[in-house]
Amino acid sequence: MRKQFKMSLALLVLLLGSANSVIAAQVEEIPGAGAMALDLVVARPVGLVVFGLGSVTYLATLPFSLLGGNAGDAGKALVVKPAQSVFVRCLGCRTPGRKVKVAQ
Repeated sequence: MRKQFKMSLALLVLLLGSANSVIAAQVEEIPGAGAMALDLVVARPVGLVVFGLGSVTYLATLPFSLLGGNAGDAGKALVVKPAQSVFVRCLGCRTPGRKVKVAQ
C-alpha cells in the first residue's frame, strides 16, 4: 500500500510539473474587490475540493486509462486543469495564467 501511494504521488507530481508549459499564458484581467472576495471565499475552496476529487478519480481509473491509451488526456482533464484553476489563476480572474504587470 505504501509503495502504491508513493508511485501515485510521484505520478501526480510529474503531471503537475509538466503543466508549466500550459501555464505560461498571460492574464489581462483587472478584477474588482467583490470578485476577489468571492474567489477567495467560494471559488478557491470549491476548486480545491474538485482538484482533490479529480486526483482520486484519476488514480482510481488510471489502470483503465493506461489500457485505453488516454492516461495523459485523463490527467489533464481531472488533475491539471483543476490545479491550474486553484493555484495559477490570479485572485478574482476567470482564466488561469500569470499577470505580467499590475495595473495602477
